[in-house]
Amino acid sequence: MKSLGLNPEDVLDFSVCTNPFPLPPGVRKALTTATINRYPDSETTELRQALSAKLGVPQENILAGSGTTELIRLIALTYFSPGDTVLIPEPTYSEYEVACHIVGAKVLRQGARAEDNLTLNLEDIATLIRQHHPKGIFICNPNNPTGQYFSRHEIETILDAAADCLLILDEAYIAFVDETWASLELVQRGNAIILRSMTKDYALTGLRLGYLVASQEIVGHLHRVCPPWNVNIGAQKAGIAALGQPGYLEQCQRKIREAKQFLVRELHSLGFTLVPSQANFFLVRVKRATEFRAELLQHGIMVRDCTSFGLPEHIRIAPRTLPDCRKFIATIRSLKENGELKGLI
Repeated sequence: MKSLGLNPEDVLDFSVCTNPFPLPPGVRKALTTATINRYPDSETTELRQALSAKLGVPQENILAGSGTTELIRLIALTYFSPGDTVLIPEPTYSEYEVACHIVGAKVLRQGARAEDNLTLNLEDIATLIRQHHPKGIFICNPNNPTGQYFSRHEIETILDAAADCLLILDEAYIAFVDETWASLELVQRGNAIILRSMTKDYALTGLRLGYLVASQEIVGHLHRVCPPWNVNIGAQKAGIAALGQPGYLEQCQRKIREAKQFLVRELHSLGFTLVPSQANFFLVRVKRATEFRAELLQHGIMVRDCTSFGLPEHIRIAPRTLPDCRKFIATIRSLKENGELKGLI
């Protein structure tokens, strides 16, 4: 951005799918109490106690990490070996494949089709499981970047087919789905891991904080491989403080929903085609995503070029505050009326 003469602080970033609102009350104060000249609690005891109270699951079923990406790699390191097959439906978060490659596991892909609005068919995935008997399967729910949210029946269909398979259900964006089901109950089956992100929920991006919920046996195996002190003291303190503000997330969810509805309505009115999404973010079809992103960046707005997801004709947008969203739409409308997006949409 500096090469374009832009100050990163002045760019409106619609490319990241995180909570765009200020930190929960009390987080900054909590950070000032962090004793940074001592090692953090390697067991993240207080944080897991707070999560246990919020989620209604024993703290022994919870493992905290430096963001969900660390936990994804930890799972791969613990459970997958060279030559193992891991199923990854696509398009989805690229870190699943990266984690598999780190440990030498083979990736079995199952792709969504453009004619199906990039909707993944879990019946087809279940068929692949029965045919190939993978060691594990990653399901992002809601899926990144499509925003597709799978029902309990669909996920249970996968688990029924995957009795000898580890299901990693990545719910990093679950806080931004309006109607959800009780996925944590799946850990009772013994072969499911639920991943969640406090980084995205509570605007803690720079601190990195996530957790997983699984059977005590799985958590025990992962804990033995987990690096000591993997969650820094600042992240632990911030997480505990954030969980102590029960109304914060609900307030942010309402504002994000309002901003998303505004963006969807206005982009439709401008003639754009959107992929239906149940998450906070959504895909917009354009002709050349890389060039579209570059054009908007010249005007101080960043969107996600989805070429890296294998979708060179789509960008991904996540809502910011409503005033920022109004600036975004005003910029798009002006560029379109002036012909500056000709050939890109």
